[in-house]
Amino acid sequence: MNKISFSKSFIANTVTAFNIFCGFLSIIFASQNDFRLASIMIIAAATFDMLDGIVARLLGTSSRFGVELDSLSDIVSFGAAPSFLIYKAYAYQFGGWGILISSFLLIFGALRLARFNIQVEDLNTKGDFKGLPIPMAAITVALLVLSYHRSGKIVEPFNYIITPLLLALSVLMISKIRYNALPKLRYKNFRDKVFLFSILVLALILAIVTNGEILFFIFLAIVLFGVLRKFYFFLFNKKDENGNGLKTTEI
Repeated sequence: MNKISFSKSFIANTVTAFNIFCGFLSIIFASQNDFRLASIMIIAAATFDMLDGIVARLLGTSSRFGVELDSLSDIVSFGAAPSFLIYKAYAYQFGGWGILISSFLLIFGALRLARFNIQVEDLNTKGDFKGLPIPMAAITVALLVLSYHRSGKIVEPFNYIITPLLLALSVLMISKIRYNALPKLRYKNFRDKVFLFSILVLALILAIVTNGEILFFIFLAIVLFGVLRKFYFFLFNKKDENGNGLKTTEI
């Protein structure tokens, strides 16, 4: 590896390292019962997770090493961190059952990432996702705690949905349900770009008006959309729910 290639790889891997660091900080903050900062660190880790892929593609440094490092960072930031967060913020009160239920995000997240690592072929291809992406599951849990953990507990009625939500997110991660990747604007026409920009502006306005609480419902809607689309294809006996020739990825 020449010096230029090493420098490019170092930049991309450093971004991934920030992902891991944010996941570690989330665990520390959760252990100190600072659930707000713990949740924010998971969201920050997801931001770095998105950036490291962008940086790697821009610099042309996609590699098997990068894939493995990214998976290791994801299991910390989006597996261990949200599992520990939800345990400390809510599930601790149920003793052993709370430990078991909280661990599902970590265990099923690890299974998902392991499946990806043995199936990935083209490192430069980024299609739709097969199964719920592990960062999506982690952010959904983080937003729930961030928005609705008050006065030392998850407020009603959101405390009643935590266990079914954790079970659903865990199963969806290892499912074959398709979830759309983020759209690439350079491949969109002007009208599509305006539409996507308008959606982002609307989401930002709603987030400000609701003090960020709407974000949990937005991510929950994305999770449910994949399930509803799967049910639609099954109900109407569609031939190929992935679309003809549509590539999917696992991560």
